[in-house]
Amino acid sequence: MKKKVLATLLTAAMVAGCLVGCGGGSGDSAADTAPAADSALAADSAAGDTAGDTAGDTAGGDAAAEPVDYGSGTITIWVAENTVDFTTQKAQEFFDANPDMAGYTFTVEPVGEGDAASNMLTDVEGGADIFGFAQDQITRLVSAGALSPIVNDNLTFVTSNNDEGSANAAVVGDVTYAYPMTSDNGYFLYYDKSVVTDPTSLEKIVSDCEAAGKNFYMEINSGWYQPAFFFATGCTLTYDTDDAGNFTQCNVDYASDAGVVALKEIIELASSPAFQNGSSVDNGTNIGAIVDGTWDSGSAQTAFGDNYACAKLPSFEGSDGNTYQLSGFGGYKLLGIKPQVEPGKLAVCHALAQYLTNKDTQLARYNAVGWGPSNVEAQQDSTIQADVALSALAEQLQYTIPQGNYPGDYWTLATSLGDDVISGTISASSSDEELTNVLQNFQDTCISYAQ
Repeated sequence: MKKKVLATLLTAAMVAGCLVGCGGGSGDSAADTAPAADSALAADSAAGDTAGDTAGDTAGGDAAAEPVDYGSGTITIWVAENTVDFTTQKAQEFFDANPDMAGYTFTVEPVGEGDAASNMLTDVEGGADIFGFAQDQITRLVSAGALSPIVNDNLTFVTSNNDEGSANAAVVGDVTYAYPMTSDNGYFLYYDKSVVTDPTSLEKIVSDCEAAGKNFYMEINSGWYQPAFFFATGCTLTYDTDDAGNFTQCNVDYASDAGVVALKEIIELASSPAFQNGSSVDNGTNIGAIVDGTWDSGSAQTAFGDNYACAKLPSFEGSDGNTYQLSGFGGYKLLGIKPQVEPGKLAVCHALAQYLTNKDTQLARYNAVGWGPSNVEAQQDSTIQADVALSALAEQLQYTIPQGNYPGDYWTLATSLGDDVISGTISASSSDEELTNVLQNFQDTCISYAQ
């Protein structure tokens, strides 16, 4: 009976694959092929194996059942250079445990999350079958037809195993397009505990750095770090997209009393002699404290030595007398699958992607290269809990929003706003009316990107 079910599902998958090969657009290709692959994995679950959670027989079935013919070919995987050896090991484990998929060989190539999206957009057909990317690239990838939708049991795998932020980061419109790999792409405070006496207050951190002749680093001319102030005071800046990844609306209210409070705080910070614009420990000098991410934890430990410490971002007292907790973006690394003509290959890609993003693999990846897991069970592991940088980030992520999809021009616009503060074009002598006008122009320009 299982053999008949699997054969039926594979036949349906082949029909879907044929439809893809007969000239549908890239968006149609993704939609047509994904359900077929998911059906094969659903059959695995019914047979007693959950793809990705175990390295067991992905095809499922009993000893009397014939294995599903997944076909044969080569699967190309793109991952960050420092995870090539790790990914190669894990992919080999997967295929060793799934002999019914032995028709496939694989290659793992060093293409980082930032470059993967650009390369895929340049040549989707020639790109990798499975590739890691930063979540802020997902809209462009969907628009280019470079991502296969995640549906049915595969979708359940994503939503039930990963934290809400990372699962939401994989969504465009109402469709999920990727498997979360990490929940560690955010920022928090690294500091020298011999200098900073109270990491919960921005004013006290700056004062301590001034008194010690140390520098406080934060990149205020970055569209990634700058929103920490505006989101803190309750401002909004997000974009809506349709299922094709097109920007349909900008939700922004920077031109408001709350926005003025945030901008004044940025100006006040920039006026301190301790302030330095930046976000890299390796590029900093004489650091007392820095707003940075987990990718610099090793450098921060080296820089601070025994005085190394981490905390969520501090709060600040606004010009209106109220206290605000610095907020900002949370970011995630995702694993996507290119739409495939052959449904058998797509099924294998989904099963392999799940294996590369399950709890055990995420924990092993943390131990190998330090990437923080998105899997909720892995996050509770004692090793993860003992990592002070990841713990600080986890606390900070409670006050942030997942970084959605933003037009490329937004980042340039945010840089210009920060540069105007750094240069003194916008300063403490600027009136509230002048600051409101600056923010109104910023807001109107953001809105124009979705029109």
